[in-house]
Amino acid sequence: MFCPQAKGAAPAKGAGMNQTTNGHFPTLSYAATGPGARLEPWTIERRRPGARDVAVRIQYCGICHSDLHQLRDEWGQAMFPMVAGHEIVGKVTETGAEVKRFKPGDTVGVGCMVDSCRTCASCRAGLEQFCENGSTLTYNARDQQGNITYGGYSGAIVVDEAFVLRVTHPEEKLAGAAPLLCAGITTYSPLRHWNVGRGSKVGVAGLGGLGHMAIQLAHAMGAEVTLFTRSAAKASEARRLGADAAVLSDDSTAMAAHQKRLDILLDTISAPHDVNAYLTLLRRDGALVLVGAPNQPLPVAAFPLIVGRRTLAGSLIGGIAETQEMLQFCAARGITSEVETIRMQEVNEALDRLARSDVKYRFVIDMRSLTGADRPA
Repeated sequence: MFCPQAKGAAPAKGAGMNQTTNGHFPTLSYAATGPGARLEPWTIERRRPGARDVAVRIQYCGICHSDLHQLRDEWGQAMFPMVAGHEIVGKVTETGAEVKRFKPGDTVGVGCMVDSCRTCASCRAGLEQFCENGSTLTYNARDQQGNITYGGYSGAIVVDEAFVLRVTHPEEKLAGAAPLLCAGITTYSPLRHWNVGRGSKVGVAGLGGLGHMAIQLAHAMGAEVTLFTRSAAKASEARRLGADAAVLSDDSTAMAAHQKRLDILLDTISAPHDVNAYLTLLRRDGALVLVGAPNQPLPVAAFPLIVGRRTLAGSLIGGIAETQEMLQFCAARGITSEVETIRMQEVNEALDRLARSDVKYRFVIDMRSLTGADRPA
């Protein structure tokens, strides 16, 4: 929740960003003014930290494929100007008087949500991503005061302590840790929900930003992992990341050899594709879980589901507690996203390349490259 500091509340602890007298401070960002527009420098106003707020100077922000969908308004309901970005890692600069878990200088993360109702059954179960009253997304949403939220393609962000996460990766791995706040938890959560562990047989469809995280995580959990891809060149990459095998999805003989083998298959593909071919790879009671988000409906035949009592399911990021668990799991095992780090001024070229799938495997913006020279005239 983006809550302004209440009247009479104690001042924030620490000293960090200059504050204006109207309770806000200016922050440089890059924003799109309309669907498909090039991102340009734009100054936004962040609220001054309230009693339970944490102010973060952003160091790194990942570029998620959903940023591309949102910036192009491919999912509808986009609000412009839009400042995207929900894979945020940075340093705490100030904390509100009631903040207990963080202090200035701490390394923290902010993911896809900055608030939820906190009272519905999903929120009480630690599943804020499924908030029945609608969680507040980090960008392209409205907070409970009706203000539009702006994301991590910016110099700083202010977030309620309850939605701030501790990041314990070493400094030299923070760029690679940023995509864990979305790509990491998006693939970790279904693996945990479907009880993947030693001896599990896991399939991963697609080797991109999500797929390369799914392979690393499933392997670290002790599973036997198989990648399904249309590209023969990705087989060695998959094995390097921890896959036990790679199968060409357009090779009918190879696909037939894997029928009825998998306990779970994570479908990370964000483009229209045939899910029916993957359903037949599942054993009885197996689950095909959609974590990619194609912008068109996927036709599903009845019999691949009926025969074998298979499940076609979906999964959406994870709750705050599970995201913290994932970050600790990854830090303990040295798991990060494999990234190409760019300067803020290169974001438009990066988005164009992402649309062509020309990235291995995730772009991350070094927000320290955002300087006063970017300030709009």
